[in-house]
Amino acid sequence: MTDFLVAALQLTSTSDPEVNFAVAEEQIELSVRRGAELIGLPENFAFMGDDQRRLDLSGELAQKCSSFLVTMARRYQVALLGGGFPVPTGDGLRTLNRAELVGRDGQLLARYDKIHLFDVDLPDGNTYRESSTITPGDELPPVVEVPGLCKVGLSICYDVRFPELYRHLVSRGAELLLIPAAFTAFTGKDHWQVLLQARSIENTSYVVAPAQTGLHYGRRQSHGHAMVIDPWGIVLADAGVVQGAAIAPVDTSHVSRIREQMPSLRHRQPDLF
Repeated sequence: MTDFLVAALQLTSTSDPEVNFAVAEEQIELSVRRGAELIGLPENFAFMGDDQRRLDLSGELAQKCSSFLVTMARRYQVALLGGGFPVPTGDGLRTLNRAELVGRDGQLLARYDKIHLFDVDLPDGNTYRESSTITPGDELPPVVEVPGLCKVGLSICYDVRFPELYRHLVSRGAELLLIPAAFTAFTGKDHWQVLLQARSIENTSYVVAPAQTGLHYGRRQSHGHAMVIDPWGIVLADAGVVQGAAIAPVDTSHVSRIREQMPSLRHRQPDLF
């Protein structure tokens, strides 16, 4: 049995990486003081700004983000997820969107490049074309044992709309699903919590969803509501719409109990589909 506190951080990231790193460290420290042992930063935690500036900064940002995660994990003795940051592909035109999970000793535990890209025209008039400046990853997200805690599966934001990805993670042993995001305000109000609870319920797994919130630049506004959800689909913590954290306990024995009570994973009929 493992019982520990997890924190899903909520930020309003800007186009100034140094400001973002400072705010992120403040929230990491506050979460550690409250007892968190696994902390997730949202997608785009180090930079939220226009595409060209992100491309221009990507080489420097990639190094700084990886270094920041290692430094914070060691300084505060916590497992830390950087939920998504730009990594140059080498062509000068696009980046990857990469999440990294670092152990409390600073060791890289897992890395994932976002595979589903948000190319959507929304009814509110906003258009998003991630594929114009981002290259999708070419590998499925990993499942990794966080020493002394539990098995976690990685994903990023738009991935949450693809349930087969989470079946893949759970089939490889995930007990906790990390879903860092920068969900739009328009889609978030109707879909964010519903999708998170669905992923939790159908996979009888904890969901930890760090989030961006508020107005970033231009018309870009994020929904907020970073959450921790238990394997029964109950929202254990919700950060609302301000910067801060959703912090709640994770009990891996509770995962086992729920999977015994509701054995839907065992009842699957994959050969029929």
